Amino acid sequence: MGEIRVDKQHLDRLLADSAGTYGAPYQRAFAALAEAHRDQPVAKILPLLRHAANEALLGFTDADLQEQARAISTGEPYVLRVTVT
Repeated sequence: MGEIRVDKQHLDRLLADSAGTYGAPYQRAFAALAEAHRDQPVAKILPLLRHAANEALLGFTDADLQEQARAISTGEPYVLRVTVT
C-alpha cells in the first residue's frame, strides 16, 4: 500500500473525477497503464508511471512507483492511502 499527501487545492492532480481543471489526473493515467500493460515487465511500466506522476506533479517515492508497477504487471489491486492537507 502506498501513501501520499496532497494539498486539498491539488486533488485534481490525483483524482480523475475531481471538480478541478487540471488536465492530467494521475488516477486516469494509472488506469490506462493498468489496462494496457498488464503482464508486462515492471521495468517497462515504471518509467511510464514515473512520467505520469511527474506530469501530475505528484511526489511518489521510487518505492511507491515500484509497488504500483508490480500491481499493474500482476493485475493485483493497488491501495493508495491519500492524506489531504
